[in-house]
Amino acid sequence: MTENLFMVIFIVVIAFLLFLDLGILHKKDHVVTFKESAGWTTVWVVLSLLFFMLIRFQGDKIVNVHDKEHFVEQNKLYEHGVTYDDALSWDENIKQYKKQLSLEYLTGYLIELSLSIDNVFVMIMIFLSFGVAKEYYHRVLFYGILGAIVLRFIFIFAAGALIQRFHWLLFVFGGFLIYSGIKMFIDRNKTESIDVEHHPVVKFLTKRKLSTPQFHGHDFFTKVDGRWLCTPLFVVLMIIEFSDIIFAFDSIPAIFSVTHDPHIVFFSNIFAILGLRSMFFMLESIMDKFAYLRIGLSVLLTFIGVKMFLPLVGVEVGIVASLVVIISILTLSILLSVLFPPKKEEC
Repeated sequence: MTENLFMVIFIVVIAFLLFLDLGILHKKDHVVTFKESAGWTTVWVVLSLLFFMLIRFQGDKIVNVHDKEHFVEQNKLYEHGVTYDDALSWDENIKQYKKQLSLEYLTGYLIELSLSIDNVFVMIMIFLSFGVAKEYYHRVLFYGILGAIVLRFIFIFAAGALIQRFHWLLFVFGGFLIYSGIKMFIDRNKTESIDVEHHPVVKFLTKRKLSTPQFHGHDFFTKVDGRWLCTPLFVVLMIIEFSDIIFAFDSIPAIFSVTHDPHIVFFSNIFAILGLRSMFFMLESIMDKFAYLRIGLSVLLTFIGVKMFLPLVGVEVGIVASLVVIISILTLSILLSVLFPPKKEEC
């Protein structure tokens, strides 16, 4: 099986699961409860871990590595850091290769999932700023995910092709991640808001008289005086897609710090954002409990950015070490938030 064939199968399966989600299980608009969200989050996390196991035991078949020549070629192309050892058997060599692939996937998944949590703040603000009824949140997020999958596919494989051709782009990504990490730390206590009237998407649609100010149930378009116009719900969808594009400039380069294989980046990316959509309804009510999470994410971004420059001084941070650091940063920031919550200012 070739990587491209597996990619087609992967996308078809994901499309089927999404159709099952909206077309059957969420056909009627309703407010997603914490319990329901927890159930779907568990499903996506389990599927993500099962995919990890698939790569761990069948990764060579997914990437079509069936002999030493292909082994060396793939390792050189994507810099997996696994050297073929002639003193070992084929089974022992390929076992190390599959282990590396699976760890790259898992690390990329955790990076994307953790950084995506910060995007929840933005999505909540968008919904609140436009006064979207909670029963329509799921519908907007569903179509937002579809758009994100297409945009991420284009972004990831374009970035992968550019990195292979211009390796120095990794240092540009690294510098951008360090800048983003420092900026996030400086702005950690800043109260963010969405300027509805002056947002680029709103201004574009309003100026051309392509939208209507009234909601029409869960419809994205409605006919007014013989013309089809966008409803505020469609405007919200476009703004969420717009924010996801901006967010991707942080998260995708971050995953390329642990693997240069665009297929692994795409797999980890998709599972993370699919899980986040379900997790959104859990996090919505408890986001204020994680006061130090943004500090943790800023440290995480800075660490990943610095890691991309370390090879210039002869230092390599292995995939296992990266995974341990990432888990430690996230765990510590969550524990500190729970154990030492900041005191609320008295009015």
